[in-house]
Amino acid sequence: MAEKVLVAYGSRYGATAEIAEKIGDTLKKEGIQADVLSAGKAGDVSKYNAFIIGSAAYIGQWRKDAVNLVVNNEKALAGKPVWIFSSGPTGEGDPVELVQGWRYPKKLAPVIERIQPRDIAVFHGAAYAEKLNPLFKFMLNMVKAPIGDFRDWNMIESWAKGIAGELKPEAEQKKPDTKPKKSQSKSKKKK
Repeated sequence: MAEKVLVAYGSRYGATAEIAEKIGDTLKKEGIQADVLSAGKAGDVSKYNAFIIGSAAYIGQWRKDAVNLVVNNEKALAGKPVWIFSSGPTGEGDPVELVQGWRYPKKLAPVIERIQPRDIAVFHGAAYAEKLNPLFKFMLNMVKAPIGDFRDWNMIESWAKGIAGELKPEAEQKKPDTKPKKSQSKSKKKK
């Protein structure tokens, strides 16, 4: 069976959805089958061999649909290759430093620890004043977060290529040996 990856995301204003699309496109270019779906529309995850799940983060919290996907499918995710990402910090610099080492919501920690993802990434996000509702504008002003698009597409693509590199050997190991076998008979040499 070929590797089939679910790239599921929780996004409020679309920036995290675009990150997920970039991850899915990169996997496809690397020869990996991938479905990119909103976490709320992922449905039955049993048909997937691997998972990349991410969410926009607001005040240390993920979107509810992404949280529900992880919590409700813990058993299906455990034991399979899983990668987690969060997006959200705006501004220049290392995104993990910008969020002071935070990588995912604390309330998800027990589930994520049981799933044992292969990697957990934090990507810069995007915040556009014209898209934000007044509460989010207020929150960004309170933490003095810059407005704009700070996503690092090269970082995102590189991360996705690394995932593809990990999945390719697994897919190749699962392929049946289709090479013709050498004949078992031995010819006798005359002396």
